Amino acid sequence: MLNYIKESYNELVNKVTWPTFVQLQSSTIVVMVASVIFAVVVLAMDVTFENVMDAIYRALGNLGR
Repeated sequence: MLNYIKESYNELVNKVTWPTFVQLQSSTIVVMVASVIFAVVVLAMDVTFENVMDAIYRALGNLGR
C-alpha cells in the first residue's frame, strides 16, 4: 500500500502535465457554452412536446362532446 502511494505521488508530481490558467479558462468557457446550448435544446424539446400533447388532449377532449 505504501508503495502504491509513493508511485501515485511520483506520477502526479513528475509525469502529469497540468494545464495552465489560460487553458483552464478556455476549457471552462467551452463547457459553459456547451451547457447553455444543451439547456436551450432541451427547453425547445420540452416546449414542443408540451404544445403537441396539449393539442392532442384538446382534440381528444372535443371528441366526447
